[in-house]
Amino acid sequence: MGATQTHSEYQYENMVGKTGFSTEQIKNLHMRFQQLCGNEKTLRKEHLENIPTLADNPIKTEIIKAFFDKRNQHNNELGSYEEIGFEEFLMVMSHFRPPSIKTSAEEKAAMRKRKVRFLFNMHDTDGDGKITLEEYRKIVEGLLSESESIGQEVARAIADAAMLEVASTNVPNMGPDDFYEGITLEHFEQILKDLEMESRMYVRFLDMNTANLRCGK
Repeated sequence: MGATQTHSEYQYENMVGKTGFSTEQIKNLHMRFQQLCGNEKTLRKEHLENIPTLADNPIKTEIIKAFFDKRNQHNNELGSYEEIGFEEFLMVMSHFRPPSIKTSAEEKAAMRKRKVRFLFNMHDTDGDGKITLEEYRKIVEGLLSESESIGQEVARAIADAAMLEVASTNVPNMGPDDFYEGITLEHFEQILKDLEMESRMYVRFLDMNTANLRCGK
């Protein structure tokens, strides 16, 4: 038991520098990971499907896929995992860590950049480096699906208009017959430049029924 405890503590300390979480936060997230996967060694998509507070989220599928997207492991590898271990889970969770009082301006800028890229990856479902009209339509339709007053055609029209506005802003000399290939990461960063997201982007649906979990605070 003592050797296992020492090994676990070493692993926690090793992940502090990689994720920015404190050792206590990592311990709490490990508890949540074990709860989600039923004390198995790896987490699968079906484990996240059963989270009650995620059930009614209109972009539930995209959120779950994000946990298994290799791009969200802070590298440029494409593809997705069938299952992930705690370290991969923790790396994804690190994208949602809000800044603290001690966080420097440089660190905040880096955190924001990671969050924007994470959101971009969630929209860029095929990993080609662009958010196409069809991908954007799917997200918008999902977000507006719960509104009884907005049908699919209206949702598509809203997505099309938004994409056209992005195209005219980022490609000002674009002709009426030109084809806009999609939103690049650079364009996406421009779209979100005025949105305060450092403290808003937070995974509330992963909270446990315990006062011990304080993710990112």
